[in-house]
Amino acid sequence: MFKKMSKKTKLIIVSVLGLALAIGGFFGARLLIQTSQYRRIVSEIELQTPDLSRVQDGTWSGHFHAILVSADVDVVVESGIITNVVITNHDHGSWDQARDAEVVATRVVDAQHLYVDTVVGATNSSLVILQAIQNALESGLR
Repeated sequence: MFKKMSKKTKLIIVSVLGLALAIGGFFGARLLIQTSQYRRIVSEIELQTPDLSRVQDGTWSGHFHAILVSADVDVVVESGIITNVVITNHDHGSWDQARDAEVVATRVVDAQHLYVDTVVGATNSSLVILQAIQNALESGLR
């Protein structure tokens, strides 16, 4: 069938295929770079619970962005006690299992520190949420 086509038609087909391969290669390379950066950012997270007695009463907002996963939280502190953590945004792409990581917010309230178990299968999302909580608490330090 390819033999019966004109040279112009063959050239168009080859050009379209070449363009498709180039575009696919570009986006594939971009994804590899983003994944590498994401893994590096998550591996560098060092959680440290701030001294809660130094965190002013109020609602403190925190954010953390790790390229493929990000989280926004509101942390309520009253008399040095974390009374509530609300995840206002948890962007994890289309990976539904990452949503399971949101339970770490409740674990922080129960434990009153950031050293809680992460969720198996959603460890990176758990760490991103915990880092957002730490950032919120740090913004309320006096």
